Amino acid sequence: MTRTHRLFQLMQTLRRLPAPITAAQLVEETGVSLRTIYRDIDALRGLGAVIDGEAGFGYTLIEDAALPPLAFSDDELEALVLGLRDVAVIGDPTLAAAAVSALAKLKARLPARQTHRLQHAVLDARRFTSPPKPSVDVAALRRATWDEATIRIDYEDAKGQVTSRDADPLSIVYMKDAHMLMAWCHMRADFRVFRLDRMQSLELTGASFRPRRVPMLRDHMARLRAEIAQRTTAEGGF
Repeated sequence: MTRTHRLFQLMQTLRRLPAPITAAQLVEETGVSLRTIYRDIDALRGLGAVIDGEAGFGYTLIEDAALPPLAFSDDELEALVLGLRDVAVIGDPTLAAAAVSALAKLKARLPARQTHRLQHAVLDARRFTSPPKPSVDVAALRRATWDEATIRIDYEDAKGQVTSRDADPLSIVYMKDAHMLMAWCHMRADFRVFRLDRMQSLELTGASFRPRRVPMLRDHMARLRAEIAQRTTAEGGF
């Protein structure tokens, strides 16, 4: 492995793994020695990479626009184009605009051959009906989810009944042709899924459920998978 390839691999690993990343993790991911990791971290810093941390505490890569753009394989580029085009179709207005902007940035930074592939990608995302428009500020809802802040919503159920609920937002998912909030509902003391187009209001309660969002989301997803598996088994007659 050449030094250039090794540094590229290390940079990719720093981008991919959740920070902070220990030197031991980098050794396992790259297959080089601990001494080489320390030397290569210093080399990347010398080339302009902003890498926070040190041995014993873990490293965090802080993106630096002065660094050369990442190189993508053709399949990676097709996946990016497909994903961004889908977000441009189904995302809330802020995310849809961000997807279009991200595609434009990709086009400006890619080599000429891959710029052509981006413009004429063989994969595309089409929706013949638009999802129901969310009736609350989705950007604010995303911030509350990231901040692990409990929210209060006025929610209209399928029968038209409106209730006020406090909820811990875990994730926003597009499924069943609508945007859904996966959350822990305080009123029901259980996991619930709320359609964003049925939310009539959104406000912060001032309470926090940090740092429980990730394990709660994991439990919520496990519950949904189990329910789907049970229904599939019942419908199949097994």
